[in-house]
Amino acid sequence: MLLEDYRNERLRKLSELRDKGIEPYPSKSERNTKISDVVDHFDEKKGQEVVVAGRIVAIRSFGKLVFIKLRDYSGEVQIFMKAADEASEGLLGAKDVRLLDLGDFIEAKGTVDKSQTGEISVFADFVKLLTKSLRPLPEKFENKEERYRRRYVDMNVNPEVRERLVRRSKFWQATRDFMNQHGFIEVNIPVLEHTTGGADATPFVTHMNALDEDFYLRISHELPLKRLLGGGFEKVYDIGPRFRNEGVDDEHLPEHIAFESYAAYENYEDGMKLYEEMIKYVARETWGTLKFRVNGFDIDLDCEWPRIKYADLLREKFDVDVFDPNREQLIQILLDNWYAKDLSRDDFKRKLENTSTPHLIDDVWKLIRKTSAGPYWLIEEPLSLSPLAKKSVENPLVTERFHPIIAGTEMGNGFSELNDPLDQLARFKEQQAARDAGDEEAQMLDMDFVEMLEYGMPPACGWGNSERNFWLLEGVPGREAVPFPTMKSKED
Repeated sequence: MLLEDYRNERLRKLSELRDKGIEPYPSKSERNTKISDVVDHFDEKKGQEVVVAGRIVAIRSFGKLVFIKLRDYSGEVQIFMKAADEASEGLLGAKDVRLLDLGDFIEAKGTVDKSQTGEISVFADFVKLLTKSLRPLPEKFENKEERYRRRYVDMNVNPEVRERLVRRSKFWQATRDFMNQHGFIEVNIPVLEHTTGGADATPFVTHMNALDEDFYLRISHELPLKRLLGGGFEKVYDIGPRFRNEGVDDEHLPEHIAFESYAAYENYEDGMKLYEEMIKYVARETWGTLKFRVNGFDIDLDCEWPRIKYADLLREKFDVDVFDPNREQLIQILLDNWYAKDLSRDDFKRKLENTSTPHLIDDVWKLIRKTSAGPYWLIEEPLSLSPLAKKSVENPLVTERFHPIIAGTEMGNGFSELNDPLDQLARFKEQQAARDAGDEEAQMLDMDFVEMLEYGMPPACGWGNSERNFWLLEGVPGREAVPFPTMKSKED
């Protein structure tokens, strides 16, 4: 049968139900017991009358006997019915089971016991229809695009998707718990900004009618949170969405949840200790282990992570001097090692020739990163790549910046925060000049932030990570790990 035929048949049943005086979409259920309570505490519930509710996932009829498999969020249980002598107004008996379909939501009031085959059951004379389903759930649902587009179907047919979202919730709750235990305060900051910054990314633009002005959707939490340090907070964080108008791949989604935190009177040395502890804590709370198999790497987080300098890695792997870079050398390395399948070689070369030298260096670093198992801390990133980080006291060409590298990816970003307003203004101007020259991911000149620094912000360490950490340790691409991934519009 075609979907339209199934739907028409269910519409016919809907009409017959209403003709019988049965409301197929009542506003309330009298449920008083979760299915898991019946199953997990059978000895306590045996002989008791309960009201359970959920979705029908199986129906079997044998003469006057009906067996319905009912599922709620917590589990599944069998509803056992036998034909009653008298009908009950507004309810459905065994004789009316023909009007029920897989996917319908019902409520059953009955006694807890076991069937003759030993299956835990709720023995009910009648059931109450809570929702009539007009479309049948598929037995299999494997096409990725359809799964992402109809996630509500995906979660029913593939319950592991729902279980993954539960772990995602645990991931962020563990992050909150850890930060709160360490004296941080969660402060929600705006999504709409006049000037956006804190990362190298292309922003989304929207328009506010009330002010008749364009706004950017934030690409980072950084600058507003540091304004809070200037306002007297000492330990702050925020968890919420950020938006980057870039491509979609296994590690990037234009809209995703991210976390950033800032601690006054601390530096990157303090940060590496704290956030190594945090990543381990969150992993234990979410998955119950510190050992993972990810991207072909066997990862064990349960160690003291070594620290490796950025410049040393690029010199060792590609003989690149990040302090005196050779553009032609960088372009050739990228052409030799990172052939862009979506571009011809000539187009790829032209793209590289129009890319700023700092971004070329960063692209070469990514070649190294993708082969790195980790965990280790990548430290001392060059000044040209870190417009918001404080210079190193020992080497003013590098910054006090740190990244945890695990299974070929950066699992976060932190640094001793720049709080010199004149230094910050000079770096902003460099970034703005690059932006004016065509680099859409260069940061904007934010004079209000510079003004805040002129009033004074204490020395601080900042840190941020996105839900990419969850995707990585869960072992799935980004779109598999969010409830409703952004898709191109399509209607059926």
